[in-house]
Amino acid sequence: MKKVQCIIMLVAGFLILSGSVALSASTSILIIESYHAEYPWDKSYIQGIREGMKGDYEFFTFEMDTKRIPQSEYEKSAQKAWEYYLEKKPALVFLGDDNALKYLSARFAKEKTPVVFLGINNNPRAYDIFSAVNMTGVLERPLLKRSIVEMDKLLELKKVLILFDSGTTSKVVLSEVFNGKEEMKISDIDIHLKLIGSWETWQETVLNCKNEGYDAMVIGLYHTIVDKTNTHIDAEKVLNWTSKNTPIPPFAFWDFAVGPGKAIGGLTLFGKTQGQAAAEMAIEILKGTQPSKIQVRYGEKGNLLFSRTQLKKYNIDLPEDIASKATLTD
Repeated sequence: MKKVQCIIMLVAGFLILSGSVALSASTSILIIESYHAEYPWDKSYIQGIREGMKGDYEFFTFEMDTKRIPQSEYEKSAQKAWEYYLEKKPALVFLGDDNALKYLSARFAKEKTPVVFLGINNNPRAYDIFSAVNMTGVLERPLLKRSIVEMDKLLELKKVLILFDSGTTSKVVLSEVFNGKEEMKISDIDIHLKLIGSWETWQETVLNCKNEGYDAMVIGLYHTIVDKTNTHIDAEKVLNWTSKNTPIPPFAFWDFAVGPGKAIGGLTLFGKTQGQAAAEMAIEILKGTQPSKIQVRYGEKGNLLFSRTQLKKYNIDLPEDIASKATLTD
């Protein structure tokens, strides 16, 4: 009898162990970042994912690092990301931003693993994912037009310069928001978009912007800029130098560019809200909903965020209708 009980206990223990292993495997989550862990946008959306997914989840991340490596190495980085996925075999994958989706969507479309993308600026159709039943996600749209309208309430604007680097997201903004053109009018304000990959050209553009007749600038993305030797320039260096040397007020589209030694602020996007929205989708999928049954959605519409230090530097007082809704930092 004791032998039978012992066998039963051993079998029960084995089943419990097997169940816990299965549970662990079923709750492992892989986040493939287009960029890198130190990038503020990535930090923010990953925080949103982790906070949004409460439960027994084990998170793994892979950094494709496409803000800092040459474009010629993107495919190689995507291959490493794929090999990491095959090694981990997670229950669900998040693809953060356009490059991860662009270089990996075709492979994941052939898998059963559910995929939630986020931070996507391009039209998802460009990545041919709508036939994939295992994918859904969140789109990101820089609030260019609405941001300019809000800026016009603070300053009398006639001509505005928008600066972007020459990375993937910047090219998508040019294509999707500006319809491939570098100029547009918003509320009778002349808007000029410049995509710059060279550090020397970026500096020259900033120093000469007032002479070119611009009343204000908006700092978009500045993370893929290189010098004459094709060496990547640290993003914080670009932002701090621009803030210090611009002869006109600098505003921003993303929250990470706002603060002392940075931009004044504006109607900004937050990575955290993208992560939270993606987490909601992931939880629904892990509960049994097929990804293709969850409609692709847009992220939050943006928040008014301003730096007290920078507002003071440029002698800008927020109108009551903006101040009542804005968040002030520093």
